Parts: sequence; C-alpha cells; structure tokens
Amino acid sequence: MKKKVMMFLLVFQMVTLSACGRADDVTQQETDMTQEEIRQWAESLNLNEEEQMPENSSDTVAGAEADPQNQQTLYLWEEGNMPAITEYTENSGYYADDPDFRPYMVTFPVPEGTEIKGAVLICAGGAFQFRSDQNEGTPVAQALSESGYQSFVVNYRLRPYTQEEGALDLARAVRFVRKNADVYGIDEKDIAVMGFSAGGILAGEMLLNFDGTVNGTAFDADYTPDALDGVSADAAADGMIYSFYGRLSVASKDVEKFASSDLPPTYFCYGTRDPFVREFEACIEALQEAGVSVEVDVLEGRPHGYGYMEGWIPAYAEWLENVFENN
Repeated sequence: MKKKVMMFLLVFQMVTLSACGRADDVTQQETDMTQEEIRQWAESLNLNEEEQMPENSSDTVAGAEADPQNQQTLYLWEEGNMPAITEYTENSGYYADDPDFRPYMVTFPVPEGTEIKGAVLICAGGAFQFRSDQNEGTPVAQALSESGYQSFVVNYRLRPYTQEEGALDLARAVRFVRKNADVYGIDEKDIAVMGFSAGGILAGEMLLNFDGTVNGTAFDADYTPDALDGVSADAAADGMIYSFYGRLSVASKDVEKFASSDLPPTYFCYGTRDPFVREFEACIEALQEAGVSVEVDVLEGRPHGYGYMEGWIPAYAEWLENVFENN
C-alpha cells in the first residue's frame, strides 16, 4: 500500500478516536468502519495520484498574467521568499511533502458561454497531513466552475508547517484573484473561500487572523513584502464543509473573537454521522451569538469525508450567488 493511503488510514483512525469521546450523540456502532472498508475508501480517493505542479519555477502569482480561459498552475511564493517560522530541512518519512515543496494554486476557469458569478478558492482537507484533492479539491472546483464560479484549488503547506503558515498561502492566492478580478470577469468583492475538514480550519484561520493586508512579516522578519501584499485578502463568504473555525478536532467558541473579526457569511455542511457534530453545533451557536450570518445544511446519515458527493454543491452554489448579490 502506497505512502499517502497508509498515512490516510492512520490519520483517519486518530481523528475519529479523538472525536468519539466528545460526540456523545454518535454511537460507536455508527462511527466504526472495518479496516477493509476504510482501506477501500482511502483507495477510492486516488490519494497517490501525482499532483499537477507548475511547469517552471518562475510560474508564480507575482509575475504571471491571469488566463481566464485556460487552466494555470502557479506557485504562490517567489523562490527563496516564502514566509515561515518552521525550519524544515529533512523529511523523516512522516510528511507528505518534502522540504522543497512550494505551495501552489490550480485554476479552473468558468466554461465559455456560462455566466460568471464570482470566484471561490478551495482548500482540500487531510488533517494537515495530506491534501485530499481527488475527493475535495479538483471535482469541487470543476462543479463550481460549471456553475459560474471561477474556481481555484489552493495546495497549501502541510505538517510540519503550522496552520498559520498555511493560512498565509491561502491569503496569497486570494490576493492574486482579487488583483485580477477584471481579467476573471468578477467584482473584486465577490470572492469566497471554502475548505473541507482541516482545509476549512485553515480558511477560518486566514479569515480570523490573516485577511486584509496582513502579510508574512507578521511572524517572519526575513520575509520581503511585494506589490501583491498590498492587495486585500478579505473574502465575502466562507464555506465550512464538515469543518469549523478553530484548531484540528476542536472548534472555537470564542464569541468575542468572532465578533471582532468581521467574519463573512459562513455556510456549514456536515452529516449527522460525523464524529464532530457537537463541535460544528457549538461553533455555529457562538458565531450566531457574535452576529455572524450562518447557513446550515445537515445531511442525514452522512459521515465525515464525503467530499464532492452527496449532492450538496448546488445548494452551496445558490447560497453563494445570494451572498454575492447582496455584497
């Protein structure tokens, strides 16, 4: 069994076990899967497919011209100027990405002849140990682009990097999209972020602490800001797909922080068999108390990790359209 599938099995078991202790309304029978069922599910996610990397090291968001018709793959940071607090020089075998990994984004343009409604940046999940692109990235971007949203999959930094470092990767991608709003045929206000599981936590981290013009100097004095850092990383909407604002496995319930962060309308979608149901509910309650607009789509009988399946995308796309129309 290949490395990423083995890593998925380990992470899935660890996360599920940590959640079961706090989700009292989910019985052990509902959350348990046999080893063979988990293995087959992991294999079906195509985790071992090669990622689509930029062709040239110079293909970066700082210098590239946005192409609204053809797919692009672009590095987010210039080589040698990526803000970081983590020193990562050797892969001991526990990490999905090697030390030379550079965060990048993949664009999914709206098909010709389809009305353009806005833009969405997507962060796949994977417990910050891997990016489940074939389940939570590419197919979601394809579906949303077909619905009229210029879509972008953000391949952010994983462990051993922190979620704060990954949040800056997402902020960088948002800035590129906003800078090129006219090229993409959107209003610069009509930009949303979304994420699945850990990817949603990362999107929330950006909105709470790294939006606006907060840049890499926030924690790395050696980072040299560029023109793109002067572009706002604000987003008009957030999609939390079996996710929440907070840390891995633990939702934030900080009403005061939520209220002071000027969070955008947030869409929650999760299944009743998800071991984190209580965390979703607590986060939603705190957001509502803080005055944040929240939409909730609960899928009966669905577990954690359903990805692009289960038919939730059209309702999410319609909600996005309504949010952008009221911007």
